[in-house]
Amino acid sequence: MRAVRCAIVDDEPLALALLASYVERTPFLELAWRASSAEAAMEARRTDPVDLMVVDIQMPGLLGTEFVKSLGSDSLVVFSTAFREYAVEGFQLDAVDYLLKPYGYPRFLKAAAKARDLIQMREAMLQTESVASREDFFFVRCGYKQVRVDIGRILYVEGEKDYARIVLDGLERPLLALTSLKALEERLQGHSFLRVHRSWIVHMRRVEAVEKGAILIGGKSIPIADKYKAAVEHSLRAA
Repeated sequence: MRAVRCAIVDDEPLALALLASYVERTPFLELAWRASSAEAAMEARRTDPVDLMVVDIQMPGLLGTEFVKSLGSDSLVVFSTAFREYAVEGFQLDAVDYLLKPYGYPRFLKAAAKARDLIQMREAMLQTESVASREDFFFVRCGYKQVRVDIGRILYVEGEKDYARIVLDGLERPLLALTSLKALEERLQGHSFLRVHRSWIVHMRRVEAVEKGAILIGGKSIPIADKYKAAVEHSLRAA
């Protein structure tokens, strides 16, 4: 993978220098620029967007949280602050992580690795969507027939041993297809579908609500298994 371009923002010179040393020690990070205020960071980002920003919160003038609110969804953010009370607001802003000063390099590396993994996932999804967008339908065997399935109409898929129930928008009964859930998962890769349970795949762009560990879609409540919760949360943020 290419290096993750990173920017650091902190009004304290010593903290800024320490952050810079941490970035330089991390093989998969590249320090693009540094700023000593949110206003300076805003100006730098206009001309040089980055993948990841490590931002202090309590700064003169514009707070780091206010600065992050002004950003789009392109850059991931890790907050770095001495004030624990900002933690809830930080995570409400979809921060990748929240570093409480003073912290050492191992804790910084853990946050950076989390950001790297999310960037890799995002880029992989974009690549597969680029390829898959050229194919908007496929055929499945249902009984003695090969039935065309328009991908955009799929709400969700339920696995049942060697079969899969494909629920389509506008079709009263699901298609009972002679195919495995794994095969369908591979076929639907890149089309905003996500495995949320060992028996369920859902079309994330058709989700109506998420509550109490379940996804509501097409009048159906589909459980989210613990191992898939992080992927679901990331997909909802990226939608």
